[in-house]
Amino acid sequence: MDIFSAGDTAWVLVCTILVLMMSIPAVAFFYGGLSKRKNVLNTMFLTFIAFSIVSIIWVIFGYSVAFGEPSIWGFIGQPANFFLQGIGINDLTGSIPTLLFVVFQLAFAGLTAALVSGGIVGRMKTKAWVIFIAIWACIVYLPIAHWVWGGGWLMNLGALDFAGGTVVHINSGITALAVALVLGKRKDISLIPHNLGYGVLGAGLLWVGWMGFNGGSGLGANGLAANAILVSNIAAAAGLIVWTIIDTITIGKPTVLGAISGGVAGLVGITPAAGFVDIPGALVIGAVAPIVSYLAIYYLKPKLGYDDALDVFGIHGMAGIWGAIATGIFANPIINEASGLLYGNPGQLWIQIVSVIATLVYSFVISYVLAKVLDKALNGIRVKESDEVTGLDTNLHEESAYNFN
Repeated sequence: MDIFSAGDTAWVLVCTILVLMMSIPAVAFFYGGLSKRKNVLNTMFLTFIAFSIVSIIWVIFGYSVAFGEPSIWGFIGQPANFFLQGIGINDLTGSIPTLLFVVFQLAFAGLTAALVSGGIVGRMKTKAWVIFIAIWACIVYLPIAHWVWGGGWLMNLGALDFAGGTVVHINSGITALAVALVLGKRKDISLIPHNLGYGVLGAGLLWVGWMGFNGGSGLGANGLAANAILVSNIAAAAGLIVWTIIDTITIGKPTVLGAISGGVAGLVGITPAAGFVDIPGALVIGAVAPIVSYLAIYYLKPKLGYDDALDVFGIHGMAGIWGAIATGIFANPIINEASGLLYGNPGQLWIQIVSVIATLVYSFVISYVLAKVLDKALNGIRVKESDEVTGLDTNLHEESAYNFN
């Protein structure tokens, strides 16, 4: 029988607000600062509109099908509780109100959609983005969330994903790659951010908000939450330091862009493992994540020729893959009962690999096909070349982030 806990409820309320901060304004500042000056407002708008669309879908039917029971063939939940009807303010999920669990998970869904936008900045029509993200949330995010967290087949298989390595980061990263492939390369692919200070502010807000993202995923104010926060911070710190070292070795000096990218990569890597690993495991995960992301951005991306504008796949996708697999290696039963390869359970590593492959394949295929279909149906999802060259802020919104008068 579930018993209400005021302490757990207060903690998850705080964590929910922190995750909302990650989506708006953290992602908006992070992406907006890294984008071109001519596209900064459009870039920020993409995150806001994506989060808003998913929020509405979530309360109409999204929560119902992601976490609905019984599961339909392990793929999606039984539709129920449309518009959250039937869920009372005193109903409980564990020791917290079910409505609080609903909004906590809403923030995760909205954040995932917002993250995708980093791969397509500067070249996608607003109408196409709105339609894409609405359909994508229904046919990609909701099924994967159900697979892993809502009683679906990966959850029943025993896949470990404490706070969204597969559901959020691999999913958003591979989706961004799929849409970027359909859009094609930008006309201006120089990588100099228009306002790195915005990017640093966004990264800082992400770092703080991530403590709620990972710390709240156990749904309790307890030692597990404390461990999740501690290992998350350690992994982020390790990631920042390692990318700084890489920059110093490869180009002879540290860069602020590299430092914040490393910090975010470390946070992404620890996300699925935060509730399962100890400090040594977190240090390894955090230190390796920026190496994986760096190789993806500076070697894999040029070799394959795709244009993932703000490296959503390179950081979120690749570090997420590493983190999900690493969970199967470093999961320590002292933390949360689950055991990984190093603690005598090699089968967990295999389960993690299956979850990674399933998420990559499903999300990429559906996202790519959806983008292709919309490209045909909307007579193109990419803006006119003249609009792209001169900037989307003035051409799509007739606004500018800067006053030149």
